[in-house]
Amino acid sequence: VGPYVLVTPNETRRQQLQQIAKKELDDLERWKKEHRPGPVTLVPQRLGGNKSEAQVRQNQQMILMQSKYQKKHKREEYVKAKKAAEEAEILKKKAIQREKAERLEVRRRQEEMQRREMLFEDQMYKTNEFLNRLDMGLPKSDSCQIANPGPEATAWKRSHAYKQALREDENRRLEEMKQEQQRKFVYLFVFHFYRCRAELMEFKQKQEEESRTRAHQKEQR
Repeated sequence: VGPYVLVTPNETRRQQLQQIAKKELDDLERWKKEHRPGPVTLVPQRLGGNKSEAQVRQNQQMILMQSKYQKKHKREEYVKAKKAAEEAEILKKKAIQREKAERLEVRRRQEEMQRREMLFEDQMYKTNEFLNRLDMGLPKSDSCQIANPGPEATAWKRSHAYKQALREDENRRLEEMKQEQQRKFVYLFVFHFYRCRAELMEFKQKQEEESRTRAHQKEQR
């Protein structure tokens, strides 16, 4: 431990400070006594309303009951608004899914029609190629032979009539396929419409049943 220096207090300075502090405290007490507030004097008056205690208590009870019903009504309104928002969201999602399904169905039908058209064109091409080979195998006739048709002209007519009949048959089958596709499209549209409508009615009925059950349980509680 190193050395240290002890400083003795100044008694004169200490006594002067104590006298100054005591004087300030005495001045403060004297000022408080001089500025002490006087007694409060009020004019007598009648307090309270013009209703009896029973009426006041009855009014308080009515206000309490009204506040309870108001809170209950607000809760019911909140639940209804929440259900309506959820139902709107569900309907929106269903509409989006239905549109996607319809677009996929339309795309599938278009691809099917394109495939059938390509198949039909390929069949027509093969048929024409076969008939052209038959025509090329027949001997050519001059003007006199055309004026007096023989077996070659009769074969050409038969082949031409056969081509025409094939074209008419293919056109008829194509028209029947188009009509069948249109009927299927209408049937699917009506089926999806009524199915969505039934699902919506069932969902609404379930929500109404649940709301009635909850309301009945709240009333029982």
